[in-house]
Amino acid sequence: MTTRRQFSAAIFGGAGLTALGIRPAIGLAQPATGTPGETAGGWPGFPHQPAELVRDTVGASHSNLEKVKSLVEAHPALANAAWDWGFGDWETALGAASHTGRREIAEFLIARGARPDLFTAAMLGQTDTVRAFITGCPGVKSTRGPHGISLLAHAEAGGERAAEVVAYLTKLGDAGGGTGESPLAEADRDRYIGEYVYGPGPGERFLIKLQRERLAFQKGDEPFRFLVHLGDHKFHPAGTPGVLVAFAVEGGRCTRATITDHDLRVIGARA
Repeated sequence: MTTRRQFSAAIFGGAGLTALGIRPAIGLAQPATGTPGETAGGWPGFPHQPAELVRDTVGASHSNLEKVKSLVEAHPALANAAWDWGFGDWETALGAASHTGRREIAEFLIARGARPDLFTAAMLGQTDTVRAFITGCPGVKSTRGPHGISLLAHAEAGGERAAEVVAYLTKLGDAGGGTGESPLAEADRDRYIGEYVYGPGPGERFLIKLQRERLAFQKGDEPFRFLVHLGDHKFHPAGTPGVLVAFAVEGGRCTRATITDHDLRVIGARA
């Protein structure tokens, strides 16, 4: 009498599959290759996608179609790459193409499995889709995309083909508007500019700098983040209103900066 185990071995073993006219999958019942204990030096961040590829894909999706194609064709999962540009300002590759109006990049990513959202639909001029989102989720029109960019700005990035969406959102109101930023005089702005040191290590420092006539935060060679002024020496990084950057000013001079993200805190002393 054939037992269940013997039957399974006969069917699911290589010989059984061949007898059924099914070719065994590559690697089925084959000995493992590679050396036990081998490091993952050739795959940084194993088992995750290498961070450099993720960042490069999202970065290229702002403008470089050929680079995006090269990266995604070599690593298909990167069609859904997402990168934190700082303080939780998350952006997907498709999100990057959407707020910069790069229709060709967006369409390529969608064809490769990227997940379109309301901001993508606005840029692509899909009025019915945008209307359905807003009807189904009241208040969503005022939600901001990566870097704090409004829904209306995404539609405007779509050019003439998104003109109907622009008209629809403009009529609704609350889809664009300001960021709630308080005015900041040039003399007041300059007092914050400088280098701030935190922690025991020599490389643990960040800059508050002037970038395109706006205050910005930068750490090392990472991309800068614009700061949105809230008043009373307080700011938040663009795109992350939940993070607070508060400056201590004594005698007209800034002495330290405290960056708070819920229960995380970094205090930098002015160098």
